[in-house]
Amino acid sequence: MLSLSALGIVYGDIGTSPLYAMRESFHASHGLALTPANILGVVSLIFWALVTVVTIKYLIFIVKADNRGEGGILALTALATPIKQIGTSGKKWVVLLGVFGAALLYGDGIITPAISVLSSIEGLNVATDFFEPYIIPLTILILIGLFLIQRFGTALVGKLFGPITLLWFTVLAVLGVVNIIHEPGVIRAINPLYGWEFFQNNGWKGFLVLGSVFLVVTGGEALYADMGHFGRRPIRVAWYVVVLPALLLNYMGQAALLIREPEAVEHSFFRMAPSWALYPLVILATLATVIASQALISGAFSITMQASQLGFLPRTRTLHTSRTEYGQIYIPVVNWLLMVACILVVIAFQTSSNLAAAYGIAVTSTMAITSIIFYVVAREHWGWSGLKAGSLTGFFLVIDMAFLIANAVKIPHGGWFPLVVAVVLFTIMTTWKRGQHLVAARASSDQLLSELTNRITHDPPVRVPGTAIFLSARRDGAPEALLANMRHNGVLHQHILLVTVEYRQVPHVEEHERFLLGEASHGFQTLTIFFGFMEDPDVPNALAKAVIPGLPFDPEQTTYFVNRTKVIATKQLPGMALWRERLYAVMLQNSTSAADFFSLPPTATIEIGTRVEV
Repeated sequence: MLSLSALGIVYGDIGTSPLYAMRESFHASHGLALTPANILGVVSLIFWALVTVVTIKYLIFIVKADNRGEGGILALTALATPIKQIGTSGKKWVVLLGVFGAALLYGDGIITPAISVLSSIEGLNVATDFFEPYIIPLTILILIGLFLIQRFGTALVGKLFGPITLLWFTVLAVLGVVNIIHEPGVIRAINPLYGWEFFQNNGWKGFLVLGSVFLVVTGGEALYADMGHFGRRPIRVAWYVVVLPALLLNYMGQAALLIREPEAVEHSFFRMAPSWALYPLVILATLATVIASQALISGAFSITMQASQLGFLPRTRTLHTSRTEYGQIYIPVVNWLLMVACILVVIAFQTSSNLAAAYGIAVTSTMAITSIIFYVVAREHWGWSGLKAGSLTGFFLVIDMAFLIANAVKIPHGGWFPLVVAVVLFTIMTTWKRGQHLVAARASSDQLLSELTNRITHDPPVRVPGTAIFLSARRDGAPEALLANMRHNGVLHQHILLVTVEYRQVPHVEEHERFLLGEASHGFQTLTIFFGFMEDPDVPNALAKAVIPGLPFDPEQTTYFVNRTKVIATKQLPGMALWRERLYAVMLQNSTSAADFFSLPPTATIEIGTRVEV
């Protein structure tokens, strides 16, 4: 059942590439003649791209580099090196590469739904020109529907989409077989010599075709990012049993069709089917492309949560949609921003061919970054020798760089768009990380807890019954909310628990490693709660499981105190450029409050505001 759900969530992107990959490989801009030799050469490149990039690189090696079951470039980065403050980490370059790779995936997440749905709706033009004025409106309506159902969660979406995607892959295979029967010689393309001869015969033009061939493997990185939703084994089973055979048969079927009918190249996928099956095929393709978009949307949710927990994005409202799978989440703000961006992209680019010019540069850049970080993991986490890790990574990088160079020519024709998105998001993520560090440094003048307890020994305040819980950024510090409460109210609760929340660079923390209890003194008790970067930091729920000797914890009689910081950007203090300080201040003002993020009860929580200059 997990493999069936994985079909709908993980492999939708790769599974819909047959709609446009072969067509774009012979786009007029490449200037390739539709000769049997060129057709066999292209399909040979497609075959080996699927084998080397998806099967060997991702499903054999990269998915092994999971961070306690979670995948994705940020999980890989956390596995490779401790993500400390930028500028102090021993492997600062690894952290920055990982963050930029994550930012690139957002650009891909915008283009994938747009090109997938648009390419399927364009299939209506094969039958009649009647639908031409309605292609863009129909695409937008379908995209809106796709994003509206995200709130129901990955599990429900997967169960709904899995059977449809299985039918889609079955149809891909059947269409391929039917056309291969008429031209069985196309199977010769399995021989890599056809791809080599294609390069020899076409030179630079043939090399640039790799930019279109790459479209067949664009879902590889999303596959890795979505691994936490289903696990490694179900994803592998789905690939070997269903996805890979269906894709290979369909691409070879398209090649067989083009050898017989070169004029069918503009809509080679839909021309594979008999005329009576065209409308049902368009409907199925539309459903499949809606599903294809799911891989990147789910991946965007996972990356956002990981980035937030690792300190690269503000706190966001995250809803867990499954009681059993931590990775199945829904983030409303990301969902709606992606929807708006996808609609704007469809309006701006108009056709799937125009979008194809923008597609690929972000994904292949991320794939190259993944290979580099994988080398660090293999060397330092798995203990591989330099020769072993370098040889394998070098093999992957040669392929990645070939695809990247071939895609680089797309930059002036639309490839700039995902790069601009990535640069903007990279700036936002690094600004937030740096801003958090500066605020912590500026607030470091807070008293140490030991200083506070010494002070109240000589000048004891009034103690009132009950338990107060203060969230503290430092284990040894007296939080500003506590100091402000003493200054203005002149009282302290009889029992005070200072709670510090820390994130470990693993997806999930084992329950026996959840708590670190400090020494009790003068009615003060410190407790550190550890969460993984894929966990929901529900503080009250965690406290209910904690054993704290001598501290009565009654949710009905407990008050939570949290600090809410307002940042003032100023030129007087060193740190960041003024525009970045202002950007950080805006992000902080609009981020989810600590009370909401840590699921504190609204009726039992007091927020105390402070101002910090950066």
